Amino acid sequence: MSAVRDLKIKTGVVKRTHKELLFYVKEAAYQQQRIDKIVAAGADEHDVRKQKEVLEETTTMMPDVKKRLADAYKTLLECIQDPQFEGTQELTDARAVLAEVEIED
Repeated sequence: MSAVRDLKIKTGVVKRTHKELLFYVKEAAYQQQRIDKIVAAGADEHDVRKQKEVLEETTTMMPDVKKRLADAYKTLLECIQDPQFEGTQELTDARAVLAEVEIED
């Protein structure tokens, strides 16, 4: 029972970390559009600089999240190799999450 629970937790970690990465990617794109918009509108240099700082904070987080996602992905991939999970719903869920997530090396 504990091994199945462990698989479920590892699946959740991959799913949650992937969701976090997608959020940062979306936030970075939004922030870049916002910067482009305020530059085109001729906004004050201070406002532009502050928005660039926000963008930098967002992009700074991405490598860490990508690394955590790659580690969690690898751990889950190793975990599903265990034959004791064959035929379980948790294994099906884990495989679905792995298929959904793209890992950049």
